[in-house]
Amino acid sequence: MTLNEFFSLVPKAAVAFSGGTDSAFLLWAAKECGCEVRAYYVKTAFQPQFELEDARRLASELAVPMTVVEADILSVPEAAANGPQRCYHCKTALFSRLRQTAREDGYTVLLDGTNASDDAGDRPGMRALRELEVRSPLRECGITKQEIRSQARAAGIKLWDKPSYPCLATRIPTGTPITKEDLEKVERAEGALHALGFRDFRVRLFHGAARLQVTEEQLPLVLEQREAISSSLGAAFDGVLLDLKPRGLE
Repeated sequence: MTLNEFFSLVPKAAVAFSGGTDSAFLLWAAKECGCEVRAYYVKTAFQPQFELEDARRLASELAVPMTVVEADILSVPEAAANGPQRCYHCKTALFSRLRQTAREDGYTVLLDGTNASDDAGDRPGMRALRELEVRSPLRECGITKQEIRSQARAAGIKLWDKPSYPCLATRIPTGTPITKEDLEKVERAEGALHALGFRDFRVRLFHGAARLQVTEEQLPLVLEQREAISSSLGAAFDGVLLDLKPRGLE
């Protein structure tokens, strides 16, 4: 099935929009295929502010209307407890909220940006999407991450090469309860590293310390910016550690 064929069968839809490349390309494709589409961005403590700003900018550039849905994810006990099924409970809560809001606006079909490169398996988040009957056109049409980036670039989508950015909850070790304070601390730390020139990295909590994960190309930059990193992050963490295993590009 092609995207044209998909949207010929789905002429009106809501898209769960993260502000990332996949869902931005999905919005663009839906509009190109003549679908009446609206973007829905869910704002929680798990999403950094820059993602909302990216989403607003992209929706405006694509001339697609966007609704911001606020959700208190930390009020969901199973999500805040941060157990191995956290993602399942989180996505169940958030996509249920998105579906309800979209239906109130007259959209009965909810889409997301899962693509053919994503390993569905029995991942908790994927299971939640299946249970809620969320459709994933990019996956259903066999479109891979590499193809999405290539086509997004050709379409002129400005953030076609934006690195994947899992939610801030992934920076907290599984089993450690998630607090608003820890999420804010991680968000500030990653913002500080971004200001120092880093791209596609993570700052993870590790027994009170900040564990940095960067790509292989950025390892020398860590040494160059050692003092600035220590100055920026030192006060908020018990220490700053470097993971010597480089991050793979996503």
